[in-house]
Amino acid sequence: MLDRAHHADVIIVGAGVAGLSAALQLTGAGLRTLVLEAAPDVGGRMATEQVDGFLLDRVGQLLSTSYPELRRTPGLDALELRPFSPGVLVHNEGRLQRSWEPRSTLRTGPPAGRSARGALTAARALASAPRVRSRSARPPLGGALDQARLGAALTRLAATPVDRVLARPELPALDALLSRGLPSRTVETFLRPLLSALLCDPELLSSSHCADLALHGYARGRLCVPAGGAQTLPRLLAAALPPGTIRTGVKAVDLSTTSVRTAGHGELTCRAVVLATGARQAAELLPGLRMPAFHPVTVLHHTAEHSPLAEPALILDADRSGPVAHTAVLSEVDPSRAPEGRPLITSVVLGPPPPEREVRAQLARLYGTSTARWELLAVHHDPEAVPTMPAPHDLRRPVRVLSGLYVCGDHRDTSTVQGALFSGRRAAHSLLRDFGIEPGAAEEEGVRAVA
Repeated sequence: MLDRAHHADVIIVGAGVAGLSAALQLTGAGLRTLVLEAAPDVGGRMATEQVDGFLLDRVGQLLSTSYPELRRTPGLDALELRPFSPGVLVHNEGRLQRSWEPRSTLRTGPPAGRSARGALTAARALASAPRVRSRSARPPLGGALDQARLGAALTRLAATPVDRVLARPELPALDALLSRGLPSRTVETFLRPLLSALLCDPELLSSSHCADLALHGYARGRLCVPAGGAQTLPRLLAAALPPGTIRTGVKAVDLSTTSVRTAGHGELTCRAVVLATGARQAAELLPGLRMPAFHPVTVLHHTAEHSPLAEPALILDADRSGPVAHTAVLSEVDPSRAPEGRPLITSVVLGPPPPEREVRAQLARLYGTSTARWELLAVHHDPEAVPTMPAPHDLRRPVRVLSGLYVCGDHRDTSTVQGALFSGRRAAHSLLRDFGIEPGAAEEEGVRAVA
């Protein structure tokens, strides 16, 4: 396939999960592929910092066991997903209350006919995950009738094919929720804080299609994090590539369909280029690309003498009593993230870094304990953490710019790990078809692959 005058058949700019996903598809089809990454490590925003034995994620995006690409992407068979307790704990009217719990989660597992150790591990963890009711947790939100209506709505959504979910009229997410006949209390105390956490959108101006997909995934799976920190996922992808495929510390400054010019490493030639950077960098390298707005995210990591909650639960603040949107004792979810005997409390603010005193005061209310002696381990702020998805939102933005030039990333699909992985698959398949190679059963699943 390779003209030896070229450095590679394909050069991919960016070693985030979208670029690594594309690289796995292309190398699997026999193309010699070179991945260039400006940073010293792979993963992009899925980075994890090590501080005093703690593993601290830089962006607190939640994953779901229902994401199809976590099971279909080569290299992720060994990924261990650590699930939260079923449902969530919601802080409402000054107390913690347990939400509706998806009943389909215990059936989550790998696709029929495929051995996936990571998915099997997740399934076993789902079945055995502790479900201890915290001392402060009260009965479920709302009355029995409200809970029954919510449970019926989410159960129907879980059983609805994605193409039918996307056939609904598209509105801003909050407007759509309020128009569907659910009690306003259910919307404000459960659905709104849940979707704010899943979409990183506190005002819920995102497309209702994206919100429905997020709820569809929530109802079919379990919220989770990768064992060992967010960095584990891209590192597994990188390890599945042939040796020498990835070159870190190489920054692309210009590109065309047949070459990439780098800062300090000369010009590298190829037969096609895949641009797999973040949205801003992509727009700088390809000025014709539209750059979206972004949701800023701040992640704060604390430790304490004792765990403030003996349960792997996600806590949402429906009262919106402070800057923190959601928080969890992540060491209860994934013990590998903290030294033995030291809890790791991770809290997410959907905005700029707030005053520490406001965070501590809110966390004291949420956990029902003093935070005066908690130690702040790190604060990570990313003003461009998550691309916005306002209505109308194209769930399949084009990945083919022209023959020989392709683009992928979460800004081309949904602003999730699932969207990033699937956009890499789409870009690779488009390139393969231009090269006269059929992707075959690598399975273009269209909208069915979105979650």
